[in-house]
Amino acid sequence: MTMQRRPLGRGRTLATLAGLAIVVGCVLPWWTVGGTTGIPAVSGNGLDGSGIVVFLVGIATLALVALPYAAGDRPLGVDRWLSFALLAAAGWLAFVVRIAVLIGNGAFQFSEPAQVFTNGPGLWLAGAGLVMLARAAYTMSREPRYR
Repeated sequence: MTMQRRPLGRGRTLATLAGLAIVVGCVLPWWTVGGTTGIPAVSGNGLDGSGIVVFLVGIATLALVALPYAAGDRPLGVDRWLSFALLAAAGWLAFVVRIAVLIGNGAFQFSEPAQVFTNGPGLWLAGAGLVMLARAAYTMSREPRYR
């Protein structure tokens, strides 16, 4: 008797990488203000405000990828590309809201153009993870369904 496990596939592999990137990106700093002579640096990460939703999307993505393997051989209704697409949409909405709040609070003030990339590496990594998650959902929508 052999057990045939469902193959991970390109879309779910990309979703796994996206979930990891989102989780790591939410732990890294999203913004930093100050840090010059006499001014202490103040920073925040993706666990503030609506950024926590982005973090939860990363955790839910990883859980959704692992769910079919934990459930056994029976197919699950939630294990579809639409679930990943809904997670990506929720993540993007929370991401945009958090950026709008940060812009309104003046957290994005840079004295040099290079500071755009160095003051918030987590913001860029979480955004890249959300792009990868959206692409993973699209890729899964084109893959054959397993029953």
